[in-house]
Amino acid sequence: MAKTVISIGNDHIVTDIKERITEHLKEEGYEVIDNGTYDKLRTHYPIYGKKTAEKVVSGEAKLGVVLCGTGVGISSSADKVPGARVALVRDVAEAEYARKALNANVVAVGGHITGVDLIKAIVDKFLTTEYEETPEHEALIKKIDALEGPKPEQTGNEHFFDEFEKKWEEGYYHD
Repeated sequence: MAKTVISIGNDHIVTDIKERITEHLKEEGYEVIDNGTYDKLRTHYPIYGKKTAEKVVSGEAKLGVVLCGTGVGISSSADKVPGARVALVRDVAEAEYARKALNANVVAVGGHITGVDLIKAIVDKFLTTEYEETPEHEALIKKIDALEGPKPEQTGNEHFFDEFEKKWEEGYYHD
């Protein structure tokens, strides 16, 4: 049976934590694509978030894990890859929800604000939870996906959300 492939990337601040998570994943039977960085020399973390997400979107890896100090920067860069569904999480329940309801394919965690054992638990839950396809989940994902890509009509348009705000005030949205 083929091993599930996981793509992982990090910034220089949490290289040691990434190495511990990688070792944990291998012990759990996963094959790991380590996109770097590999040392503590200051680097440009968006490179590693992008590489990690690209491996997932291309199908080289089933899921991805990105780590930086807070998780915020690297999650933002990974989420710029079309087709990446990145979830920045702080606990196991969020990791489960991200997979089950949002079909996230990359999990992001802050290595300086989350303990290693909790990161392992978060990653384990994320990797072992399956997406539950329901009409409600599909409708939510459709709304999220509609935001992807360039939207020139939004730039500089202070009235872009007027229609949606009106619908909100009228009680149209129920999610």
